[in-house]
Amino acid sequence: MEKNIIEIFSSIQGEGKYVGCRQVFMRFEGCNVHCRYCDTENRPGMHENCQVETVPGSHRFELVKNPLSTEQVREIVAKMLREVPHQAVSFTGGEPLLHAEFIQSIAKGLGTKIFLETNGTLYESLGKVIGDVDIISMDIKLPSIVGEPLWEAHRRFLEIARQKDLYVKIVVSEETESKEFQQAIELLEKTAPEALLIIQPVTPCGGCKAASPKKVLDCQAYALRHLKDVRVIPQTHKMIGQM
Repeated sequence: MEKNIIEIFSSIQGEGKYVGCRQVFMRFEGCNVHCRYCDTENRPGMHENCQVETVPGSHRFELVKNPLSTEQVREIVAKMLREVPHQAVSFTGGEPLLHAEFIQSIAKGLGTKIFLETNGTLYESLGKVIGDVDIISMDIKLPSIVGEPLWEAHRRFLEIARQKDLYVKIVVSEETESKEFQQAIELLEKTAPEALLIIQPVTPCGGCKAASPKKVLDCQAYALRHLKDVRVIPQTHKMIGQM
C-alpha cells in the first residue's frame, strides 16, 4: 500500500491535553472540510516529494519521492523513535481518516502510542481504526467556521471515540456565535460528558479575528456549568516557533 505523505518530522505537541509532549508527526494530504482559519497546505496530488526530517528536531529535511509505502514509513518512524524517546506518533493532516487503511497498516508494531488528530466527522473510518489508536484529539467544527452544520457527524464520531483517551477541541474566534458554541457543549454533555474539552483561541488566519479575553472566559464559564474539565490552551507551538 502506498500514499502521498506531506512530511514526517519530530516536534512537540502544541495543542490540547498533551501539549509539550514530544511526538513524531506524519502529515497526510487532503481534507473533507474547509475551515476559514486553516493554516496547513494539504491539497491532494500537489506533493511530489515527502519532506522527511533527517535528525529528530533538527529542522533539516531530505526529499523522499511520493508515494511512500507502509514499509518506508515504518522504517522512517522507527528510526526517529530509536534516536529520541517520543510520547506518541501523531497522524495529522489535512484529515488523516481519509487514509484509514494506511494508518491501520502503519500503526501495528511501532511500539508506541498512536495519536489521531481529526476533524471528528468521518465516523465510519474511525470505526475501522479504533482498535489501532490510543489517543484521539477531535475537533468540533462550528458552522461559522466551516459554513455548514456537522452536528450529526460529530455525534456519531463521539459515540465511537469516547472508548479511547479522547479530548475535544473547539476553536473560538471573535466571530464564534454563542448559540453554536452552546450547541456544541450540549452535544458533548449528552454524548461524551467525561471527555476533556479544550477551548482553543484561534490563531488569526484567513480573516478570522482573535477572540477577546472576555469572550474566551465567557465560553469557559458556560462550558464549566455543563462539563467537568474545561481548559483554555492556545496553539503553543506557534508561540515558541516550533513546527
